[in-house]
Amino acid sequence: MEKKKFEQFKRAIRVSAAFVVVAIVSLIFLSTWIKYYNTGIVFPFYNKGHWLLMAIYVIIFVLFLYIYGGLKFGYLKDSSIILSQVLSLVCTNVLIYLVISLLSAKIVDPTPLIIMTGVDGIIVFILAKIITQIFQRLFPPRRLLLLYDEYDPININRKLKQRNDRYVIELMQSIKGLTGKELAELIKGYDAVLIFDLHSEVRNKILKYCYAESIRVYTTPKISDIIIKGSENIHLFDSPLLLMRNNGLTFEQKVIKRIMDIVISLLVLIITSPIMLIVAIAIKVYDGGPVLFRQDRCTVDGRIFSIHKFRSMIVDAEKDGKVIPTTDGDPRITPIGSFIRKIRLDELPQMIDILAGNMSVVGPRPERVEHVEAYTEEIPEFEYRLKVKGGLTGFAQIYGKYNTTAYDKLKLDLMYIENYSLLMDIRLIFMTIKIMFMKESTEGFDNDLNNKKI
Repeated sequence: MEKKKFEQFKRAIRVSAAFVVVAIVSLIFLSTWIKYYNTGIVFPFYNKGHWLLMAIYVIIFVLFLYIYGGLKFGYLKDSSIILSQVLSLVCTNVLIYLVISLLSAKIVDPTPLIIMTGVDGIIVFILAKIITQIFQRLFPPRRLLLLYDEYDPININRKLKQRNDRYVIELMQSIKGLTGKELAELIKGYDAVLIFDLHSEVRNKILKYCYAESIRVYTTPKISDIIIKGSENIHLFDSPLLLMRNNGLTFEQKVIKRIMDIVISLLVLIITSPIMLIVAIAIKVYDGGPVLFRQDRCTVDGRIFSIHKFRSMIVDAEKDGKVIPTTDGDPRITPIGSFIRKIRLDELPQMIDILAGNMSVVGPRPERVEHVEAYTEEIPEFEYRLKVKGGLTGFAQIYGKYNTTAYDKLKLDLMYIENYSLLMDIRLIFMTIKIMFMKESTEGFDNDLNNKKI
């Protein structure tokens, strides 16, 4: 009951916390600007000019906080919040440095901004820790009732245990043999219900009951749910309709996406060419084998192309032709390979594939031909991912892990396809920078689950 008392204020508390973070960081910038940079610009600012520049700083900072999720207090882990805010600070301060240099008509000394960024980092670290503690005290973990039927909920339970700061599964209950009245009485004893892959008829009854009783519900979505979620609202007089076009991207979206792919791939290839040269030399010197690794992958409409990556494994890692998924601590990965995989340098040659038009910067990850055939046989809907061009990064790469199951990866990719927008692509590109610092996104397969994982 105490928790419900504060629940109505949760959004207001989150907004207040965000205001405090943004206000402190912005005031520090204002002080740094006035003390070190204002007198050096072509036409120094006075009064309103300072506040205008500060407003620009606030807008940029809030934009990056939104992109990286830096204000999702009570939702993300404190470590993720801190990483998101630090990345937002770095991006914001780099952009504001360029603005100051333009105002000064010269390259200005970055030292004050670098020091400011360090101070900001310490402050947001402390604030994030304090705010997270406040949220945990005001909003303790929810006591969940997990309802399932024929599918084993062990995987979702394992994932929920990793977020015991938000959820506590107090009971995993099979609905088999339960009457509607027994189920209703059971649900009333918990803070929320998690519906795990129940058949539509039963799920709908539970959803309606929980809605009527104002009980919070979490549910794992079905493929049809995701397709419906991306629909367009249409009103036929007084009858609402949902329109699902089911064609992937429109012609205009494809053109804009292709232009963005060409620009980004060219920029990345030019900027990272020295790094790529160093990596290539290191791979060649280590064992004398080929620098690049090529492999057939599936992209839009099932078209097959050869993907390029820096070789991170020993030569002939799959010499007998048998597909061997990567595992944690895989002995086939070379020391050089281990390093470049951790910071995603092995993916850089794929910019060539993007420039050639075989891939996109953002999209479902192009899978091996054998994987697509195997997964489609088990999950016919898996081919839905092929409605758009395969990408270097995307929903499944950012919100999933390397060892995410085929079915979950399909759901994530469909969420991207059904809700595509240019702004989403831009956000996902920036989010990719964040996951490079998150170890869990590179986890390999568990040895006992190789046949169930991608």
